[in-house]
Amino acid sequence: MTDSCIFCKIANNEIQSNIVYHDEQVTAFRDIHPVAPTHVLIVPNRHIESVSSLKSEDEALAGHMLAVAGQIAVKEGIADSGYRIITNTGINGGQTVFHMHFHLIGGQRMKHPMG
Repeated sequence: MTDSCIFCKIANNEIQSNIVYHDEQVTAFRDIHPVAPTHVLIVPNRHIESVSSLKSEDEALAGHMLAVAGQIAVKEGIADSGYRIITNTGINGGQTVFHMHFHLIGGQRMKHPMG
């Protein structure tokens, strides 16, 4: 954990958040600025700055994060209608919190085609 990382503090239960999933490896919570009816952030409990910082030993963790996203999509009732899993990496990629995270977004038709 880094002392100033808000996502580390949420994962460690130091900051209250609307948590929808938590286990030994990841925490998932509702985004405070949702862009869709379902907008959940999925973060590793261990501080990893971005996807670019992943190492080969993190492969199982990254796969677990995707599996958790699928489980949450089912729980949220968006699995059949569809959803997006997005991660922003680095400043040019739009990353604003430098703790790797996936956005699970759904519950409406996506406005921006990904092409």
